[in-house]
Amino acid sequence: MATFFKNLIKNKVMLFMVLPGAIWFFFFSYLPLAGTVVAFKEYRFNRDGFWASITSSKWVGWDNFKFLFSTNDAYTITRNTLLYNIAFIFLGLILSVAMAILLSELVNKKMAKIYQTGMFLPYFLSWVIVGYFAFSFLSMDRGLFNQILGWFGVEPISWYSEPKYWPFILIFVSMWKSVGYNSVVYLASIMGIDKSLYEAAMIDGASKWQRIRHITIPMLSPIITIMTLLAVGRIFYADFGLFYQVPRDSGTLYSVTNVIDTYVYRGLKTTGEIGMSAAAGLYQSVVGFVLVMVSNFIVRKIDKDSALF
Repeated sequence: MATFFKNLIKNKVMLFMVLPGAIWFFFFSYLPLAGTVVAFKEYRFNRDGFWASITSSKWVGWDNFKFLFSTNDAYTITRNTLLYNIAFIFLGLILSVAMAILLSELVNKKMAKIYQTGMFLPYFLSWVIVGYFAFSFLSMDRGLFNQILGWFGVEPISWYSEPKYWPFILIFVSMWKSVGYNSVVYLASIMGIDKSLYEAAMIDGASKWQRIRHITIPMLSPIITIMTLLAVGRIFYADFGLFYQVPRDSGTLYSVTNVIDTYVYRGLKTTGEIGMSAAAGLYQSVVGFVLVMVSNFIVRKIDKDSALF
C-alpha cells in the first residue's frame, strides 16, 4: 500500500493530465453500466426518477431479447448489418491505406495538405446534410443523375423505390465520408517510418512500388491490425444516420437498408418499449466484446506484437 501511494505522488502530474478523461469515462461509460438491468425489465417510467422506475418495473428476464429474433425481419436486419460492416471494414481499410500512401508520395507537400483537407471535410458533415446531398443527385424529378440519363435518352430511375441500387449507393457514401478521416491514422504512421529504410532501398535500386510493398505496407501492418480489430468489435453496430437519413426512411428499401439500429429505433417509436432498445444495445455490446477478444486471441497467436493487448 505504501508503494502505491508513493507511486501516486511520484506520478501526480501525469495523473492530473489524465484526470479529465478519467472523469468523463466514469460518468459516461462506467456509471451507465448499472442501467443495463433495464434490458431485463419491462421498464415503465414514473415521476420518482430513473432509478426508482427501474426498481418498480417488472422483471421479464430474456423476453426483451426475443424482440430481435422472434420476427420475420430478424434474418434481414442481421444479414444487412453484418454484410455492410464487412464491406465497410475491407473497403475502408484498402482505400484508407491507399489514400495515405498516395498522399505520402506526393512531392508537392502543400498540395498534399490541400488534398488531405478536402478529403477530411466530409467526415464532419452530418448525415442529414449528406442525405440531402444524395437526394440532389437521386431525386426522381430534379436529380442530377436522372438529368444526365435524360440527355442520353434513358428513362429516369426512381432511385428511392429500387432496392437493387442501394447496397452500392450506401457503400459509396460511407466510403466518401469516412476514408479521408481514417487515412489520417495511416498517414501519421507512414510519416513515422525511418527514412533511412527508403534511402537504403533506393541505393539498392528498388522502384517506388517495391519500396511501398516491402517497406511501407509491412511497417503499417501493426496499426492495420489494431484498426481492424477495433472495427470488428463494432460489426454488429450500424451507422444509424447512414441507413436512416440517406435512404430517407423509404419503406420500399427496407430489404437492403434495414439494420439492427434502424429496426430498434422504429420499434421504439411504435411500441415505446425502452427495455427492448436496451436489450438490443446490450446484445450488440456483448457480441462486439466477444468478437474483439476472439480476434485478438487469434492475432496474438500469429503475431504477438500486432495484437491489441
